Amino acid sequence: MKILAVSDRVLGHLYSTNVRENYPDVELLIGCGDLPFYYLEFLISALNVPLLYVRGNHDTSPQYTIDGRTLTSVQGGTDLHGQVIRLNGLIAAGLEGSMRYRPGAPLMYSESEMRWQVLRMIPQFLWRRLRYGRAVDLLVTHSPPFGVHDRPDRAHTGFRIFRDVIRYFKPHFLLHGHIHVYRHDVERVTRVGETTVINVYPYRVLDLSSAPGAESYGSGKMK
Repeated sequence: MKILAVSDRVLGHLYSTNVRENYPDVELLIGCGDLPFYYLEFLISALNVPLLYVRGNHDTSPQYTIDGRTLTSVQGGTDLHGQVIRLNGLIAAGLEGSMRYRPGAPLMYSESEMRWQVLRMIPQFLWRRLRYGRAVDLLVTHSPPFGVHDRPDRAHTGFRIFRDVIRYFKPHFLLHGHIHVYRHDVERVTRVGETTVINVYPYRVLDLSSAPGAESYGSGKMK
């Protein structure tokens, strides 16, 4: 399974009529947050593949398009926040938002608030593990785990609870955005235990064919 993951910045070469020609083998879109809904809808339409996404801390709604439409979500996409789903054999889960740095702002969480979000997902993880022998293949987040690709300022500090999810549920991949990287010498891919953590900003193409359990991808529908 080949994935196109995007986050945080609209790119002209993706927001283009040539995108399907340039990425003909993509089978799944992943949105890691802070992107206009119209951009994600365009990619769904142009590539004709499913989208799984989480919202970033700037993805408040409603959003407005140039032709006057009002968008409160990505039409045709699946908001993964708080969910664990199985799509074409791939078990995916998602967690939105960033560390809270402004009181009362939506799509921001304290560490304890994010821990509660994860606690609510534990029965879903355990059910998937019981049924399929693994809890989750792909964890999609906006923010990174604490100490992995994050920054010292509060707005860009990662969540410690994500390290616990990695430790106990062992996703093959954790894809995140939020951390803007402009230098080539900054680490974007880090192995944590059995999980490969990838900063996808602003986009990344991944081939999951060599991942553990990949022989089951491509079978079945969303469940």
